[in-house]
Amino acid sequence: MAQAAAGKTNWFAIWVSVAVVVVIALVIGLVVWMNNAATDPGTAPSGSGIDQETGAVVVGAGDQTLDLYLDFMCPICGQFEDAYGEEILDLVNDGTITLNIHPIAILDRYSQGTEFSTRAANAMYCVAEADPDAAVPFMQAMFAKQPEENSTGLTDAEIIEIAASVGVTGIDSCVTDGTYTQFVSAMTQKTPVQPGSSGIGTPTLAVNGEVIANSTIPAQGQFATLFQ
Repeated sequence: MAQAAAGKTNWFAIWVSVAVVVVIALVIGLVVWMNNAATDPGTAPSGSGIDQETGAVVVGAGDQTLDLYLDFMCPICGQFEDAYGEEILDLVNDGTITLNIHPIAILDRYSQGTEFSTRAANAMYCVAEADPDAAVPFMQAMFAKQPEENSTGLTDAEIIEIAASVGVTGIDSCVTDGTYTQFVSAMTQKTPVQPGSSGIGTPTLAVNGEVIANSTIPAQGQFATLFQ
């Protein structure tokens, strides 16, 4: 009897083994799916003024480059625009640099659940797609009316009004539907980390492809020295 029992196939053990393999396969599949979902850029904005690979709103055509990563809820980004915005545009206009503006979202947690950073970045893409020349004026107008951290931020209607103030209309559904929300999320994850920092911050600058620490930004009036 013992020999007969020993010779029997242990189907229970086989079924358990198969079940374990199936569960492992499902877990692996779920992890892969979640990773892909986290990095899938979704719908990408089109238009000559947007680099779909890097997420940059491209301004100018200079040989040298300045990449600027900003969050519309970030108060330091607003201060940076006040201090250096005019100097940077002078460098664009005289043909020295190409300005690549990266609207990202890392401060949604400071808008009481309204995800203002993401909504504002999405709107920047809506504007840049509709009229590339209006991208910088829209950015300037958004910072001029920048809400305080830990507020609800601007409403979609207010953002649409700001876009209209710089000549861009017809983007209501793009703004309210969050057409490029997933793209914003994917591009945010590509933001480089400043030297000496442990995570993404804003503003972040890259000069000719090299990320610099904010502590090395020249004094106001001397921004052009970065490109000499």
